[in-house]
Amino acid sequence: MLIEKIKPIVLEASQLMVHSGFDVKQKGDATNLVTSSDLAVQHFLVKRLAEILPGSGFLCEEEDLGDIRHEYVWIIDPIDGTANYARGIDHCCISVALAHNGEVIEGVVYSPWRNEMYWAVKGSGAYLNDSPIRVSDRPFKDGLFCTAMSTYRKEFAKYCSDIIYDIFMRSNDTRRFGSAAIELCMMAAGKLELYFEMRLQPWDYAAASLILSEAGGVSCGFDGGPLSLSKASMTLAANNKDNLEELLSTVHRYLPELPY
Repeated sequence: MLIEKIKPIVLEASQLMVHSGFDVKQKGDATNLVTSSDLAVQHFLVKRLAEILPGSGFLCEEEDLGDIRHEYVWIIDPIDGTANYARGIDHCCISVALAHNGEVIEGVVYSPWRNEMYWAVKGSGAYLNDSPIRVSDRPFKDGLFCTAMSTYRKEFAKYCSDIIYDIFMRSNDTRRFGSAAIELCMMAAGKLELYFEMRLQPWDYAAASLILSEAGGVSCGFDGGPLSLSKASMTLAANNKDNLEELLSTVHRYLPELPY
């Protein structure tokens, strides 16, 4: 296990997430931002993680870094929730997952402004800082539903709105925090029960999906199978199998096939 080496590296990297003085640029359009902090954190993590596991590959959000033809691959989002970070909103985090032969085996999600480190090792449970965490046992009708409107692909917004409305009307309430990794970890900690996003990248969910699974939760893609670690995926998650199946059946009522 490398988790006790990964955690301090992530903590050190978080010191590069400064509160001011960073540059903000657009990636394609005004909805997709990158900051100088994203790049600084990613460069630091790639260097330090390569040192503790020589010969490993990397799949990272920034700079098209995707060298995944290795037995071990690090999957990194240097700042998940960059739009929040750029505005001083504290729902943002560093996400680091380690995959072995295509399966995530260790993961860390750290939100520095909230001093919350979620982490897990496959088969060993999930933790928030030093305390074990577990999903809630709430049924669908009492579930808190976390979602978004396909920010980077707005042509899918109508599909999202139909699905969101349907689930909202049959669940407790809806939330949007702006960081997929944090939202999935909040589910792992029992704070919400239902999750849907039309299209996420592996670095958005790789670490958090392991943490959720180790906390007793479940996740899947559009076809009901595991989330992809090599391409964008619809992301569904819930605190239990019954709630996940209800989410998936709701999606399929509005989308007979994946629109991308």
